[in-house]
Amino acid sequence: MGDPRQRGWTEEFKREAVRLLSTSGRPVGEVAADLGVGKSTLTHWRRRLQETELLAGPHLDAEKELARLRRENEILRQERDLLKKATAFFGQGDKSMKFRLIDAEKATAPVPRLCSILGVSASGYYAWKGRIASRRQREDLILLAHIRGHFTCSNETYGSPRMHAELKAQGLSIGRHRVARLMRDNGLKALQKRRFKRTTDSQHTNPVAANLLEQDFTTTGPNQKWGSDISYIWTAEGWLYLAIVVDLYSRRIVGWAVGDRLKKELPMAALQRALVLRRPPPGLVQHSDRGSQYCSGAYQKMLRDADIAISMSGRGNCFDNSMVETVFKTLKAEMVWRTTFLTRQQAELALGRYIDSFYNPRRRHSALGYQSPCAFEAVA
Repeated sequence: MGDPRQRGWTEEFKREAVRLLSTSGRPVGEVAADLGVGKSTLTHWRRRLQETELLAGPHLDAEKELARLRRENEILRQERDLLKKATAFFGQGDKSMKFRLIDAEKATAPVPRLCSILGVSASGYYAWKGRIASRRQREDLILLAHIRGHFTCSNETYGSPRMHAELKAQGLSIGRHRVARLMRDNGLKALQKRRFKRTTDSQHTNPVAANLLEQDFTTTGPNQKWGSDISYIWTAEGWLYLAIVVDLYSRRIVGWAVGDRLKKELPMAALQRALVLRRPPPGLVQHSDRGSQYCSGAYQKMLRDADIAISMSGRGNCFDNSMVETVFKTLKAEMVWRTTFLTRQQAELALGRYIDSFYNPRRRHSALGYQSPCAFEAVA
């Protein structure tokens, strides 16, 4: 991305940096390091924008969202505390069992409820007092606790290959087949992707650029080739359209924007965010389909002004932009298709959390050696 400190920070960069910090939910230090700015600097920007914008008037929707997030944090805290207690019991030889934890906590909650939380039966608990689990069973319980935690964090989308990579990254010694068995036996099945429906308005008279990529998506580093596309999400208020810009090197979503109209301003907003945050060097190629939004004079002028080469797919060839469509498939299968959105704002908040808090910094991609986009770029 380059170091913005060598070229100065624009107000637009500061706003986008604070927006990324807000939507990602990641620690200030991580976001600051990712953007190449100081932690105290990013904190100062956020405080200043809060004083000038967030405190300018009442924000009922923001207050409701904050209350919801606080409830979620409280639930996560309770689950974390229970997991800590479980880990402590799991490390005590023959006492490292879920039933042992239930026995210790039964004074604070009914046994059936504790059994339900830990995924065991009450009859099994009462029968447990007369037998001792084997060492292998105790180890399975420890590993299963970790697997359940990562499965929840992945929004129930990780199968055994990604789960195995996640556990190895945490320093746990476990084989791929054992992970698959524990997930299968405990009903932890990753969600399957559905067929993706794609829409592009190519019936226009605007000029079309040549295909510079020719399905060659290989790169040697970030900011060499970008891909762009638009998709749609249904809400009770109507369609919400999502435009993204993806760095083909790491599959990272470097810019995104949403809107209720399928106009050229939508991909322009996503591109602007990518340009502000990444500041790509000359020579970057940006590829898209032949949609009217991407062929508009205003959009192509943005690219030329940034010294970006313009590339477009061939007529009716969906494979020319397949990498970006794959990102949409992942996003929809792991988040959109599993959720009923009552409002466009609700969908936008969910997209922000998924992209900036999970997909970019955490989600493991098989094509990247089961690394996340951020981690993959960090070693480039």
